[in-house]
Amino acid sequence: MALRSQPDAHRAVAFCRTVITPEAQQAAVRVLRDGWVTMGRESLAFEAELASWLGAAHAVAVSSCTAAIQMSLMALGLPAGSPVLTPTLTFCGAVEAIVHAGLLPVLVDADEQTLGVSPEGIARAARGGAAAMVVQHMAGYPLDTGQLAAAAGISTERVVEDAAHGLGAAIGGAAIGSASRAACFSFYATKNLPIGEGGAVTSTDPDLVARLQRLRLHGMSSDAWRRYDVAEGWRYGVHELGLKANFTDLQAAIGRAQLRELSAWQARRAEIAARYDTALARIPGIELPPRPLRAVHAWHLYVIRIHPELGVSRDETIRYLASAGIATSVHFIPVHHHAVFRRLLGPEACSNLKTADLVFPGLVSLPLYPSLSDHEVDRVCQALEDLGAQRPHTTSTGSTRGTARP
Repeated sequence: MALRSQPDAHRAVAFCRTVITPEAQQAAVRVLRDGWVTMGRESLAFEAELASWLGAAHAVAVSSCTAAIQMSLMALGLPAGSPVLTPTLTFCGAVEAIVHAGLLPVLVDADEQTLGVSPEGIARAARGGAAAMVVQHMAGYPLDTGQLAAAAGISTERVVEDAAHGLGAAIGGAAIGSASRAACFSFYATKNLPIGEGGAVTSTDPDLVARLQRLRLHGMSSDAWRRYDVAEGWRYGVHELGLKANFTDLQAAIGRAQLRELSAWQARRAEIAARYDTALARIPGIELPPRPLRAVHAWHLYVIRIHPELGVSRDETIRYLASAGIATSVHFIPVHHHAVFRRLLGPEACSNLKTADLVFPGLVSLPLYPSLSDHEVDRVCQALEDLGAQRPHTTSTGSTRGTARP
């Protein structure tokens, strides 16, 4: 049976709408007029303000979260080829960062409740040994890195946090990134602090920070702004190979203005998530995302799971919503499904990841961003309710929520 949505005269509901505030636009123009657009004083100010917002000791701004993860792993000084645990239900770039750092990814199965990883899954993956670990706060659900490090048998000093989704999350009363040796953030256009591109590492370790500052600009001992700013400043040394991964003052000017709106944006994200919860809880076959019991979710994504009770598949759901003018996405295609990683890691390393295989076919990310209106949220929910009503259900059970962990 063809599934038909009702025509809607309203504008399409985008999966994401990036808002650059008027203040951020004015700040960008100011930097353009100033004539120094690459990394300089504005970037240093952004680093200080980001660290302050998070309650972190240090922040190092870089070109992307992917670069942040790679450089953080490089800065650990591990032997080439060392095994690094990483979730398979993650973005491919996070695993590529391990490879580009000269290390070996070891895939960890997903946790069915949080879509992150569990101590049990970490312990299984670490049986063959683990030198370090990348922990992703999937969708903004904060994970206890200390607990996961203990399960892996490694020190928390060897944990790199992939906090691309985690800005604004907190656990144990501390913001994600405030007490980490290396927590990596993203400022991509869809993220909670949208700049367009860019990333950062927060850290409690001044020595690691100093190394990251060198690594982000070819391993040079002095960046261009400092070289041009003082007499004899042109002298520099290169003592290790680095990357071209610096931030720019143009990004920093936008980021500083956007940062002033972040607390309000986070509050709005939480409101939208609560509105989704209320409306979608009554629809059989839709599982809501879990909420942490004693922590703060960043609500970067609102990921539902489609179960047979809805009467349609995940892909049919996505097509139906698209026909109703509602854009969605899927986070993520498991890494072990991609041909390049199957070739790189081998079939054995890409097998026995059964939970990721189980949950992936039902994952749908719904629109979630601060400028999403209540009316648009209601349109999404109504479309899903209409979809369920068009097909017979296999059972009459309602939607479920995974039991949250502390």
